[in-house]
Amino acid sequence: MYKFSKTYFYITLLALSILFVSQAKGQIRTDGAFINTSPPGSTVTNENQQDSAVAYKKSSLTFKQYFRALAHKDSMKISHVFAGSVILPGTAQIYNRQAWKLPIVYGGIGGFIGGAVASNIKYQRSGNTSDKNMRNLMIAGAAATYYWSLMDGVISFKSVTKPLPARATLLSALLPGLGQAYNGDYWHIPIFYGGFAISGYCWAFNQKQYKRYRNMYIDAVAQGEQYEGRISIDDMIWYRDSYRRLRDYSIIATGLIYILNIIDSNVFAHFNDFDIDDDISLKVSPAVIEPIVPIKNNYNYYSQSVGLSMNLNF
Repeated sequence: MYKFSKTYFYITLLALSILFVSQAKGQIRTDGAFINTSPPGSTVTNENQQDSAVAYKKSSLTFKQYFRALAHKDSMKISHVFAGSVILPGTAQIYNRQAWKLPIVYGGIGGFIGGAVASNIKYQRSGNTSDKNMRNLMIAGAAATYYWSLMDGVISFKSVTKPLPARATLLSALLPGLGQAYNGDYWHIPIFYGGFAISGYCWAFNQKQYKRYRNMYIDAVAQGEQYEGRISIDDMIWYRDSYRRLRDYSIIATGLIYILNIIDSNVFAHFNDFDIDDDISLKVSPAVIEPIVPIKNNYNYYSQSVGLSMNLNF
């Protein structure tokens, strides 16, 4: 039994040694320098730093690149398309090769703005409420057309990645819940709109009570010493300030729910292709370990070490 165990130990040790040498051989050159075969980001060399700098420069968009993309000679991210469409409506339709929508965008915006100007002139002359309402309706129509151009540019953007996290984020920013619908997470939508309903109700209720006690305080101060109400002026001030504070908290809660809706759509779009497998396993194997931070020794090459690699799948 002892001889068998000892023989088995030597065979195992020899096999591991051969495996170590075979893995290291592909990473060691004859000049003593190591070849970087590790995943990107595991080691940082001057070449990698230069490549990262070039990639960073490419990620930023210049005016020249933007207009080249509009001429379909280059490409750009959906965030750049959206930003350009915010400043200059219709550019997203041009980039998406849907220039036939430009008359709808500019015709709608221009027509509604012209109608608003004409209705405002009539309202200034006549003072009729109908002219005022028509002016407001025309302004709302111009805003709706502009909003539609932004929404259409995001939806029509062509991408290989589905779902595209940036698209989900922009959709949720334009209309809460739309990004969740794009991701297929429909059950998230009632949660956010329920939060909007609750915070909106608290906002309206506290605003109403704040105005009530504010007006009571103004009337009491105007009456001066003749005021003989059931509520003292000090109580009015306390209730007024309390409801104003609660109203502000309700506004903050509404904003936080809106931001959380955007974050939720982005995160779940990234996790959409996340591999979830029932197989939970642990695998240990020999490997050549690359240093996270480059360490140069006297021979001017990056030192590596031999060890064990542990992979946990879950």
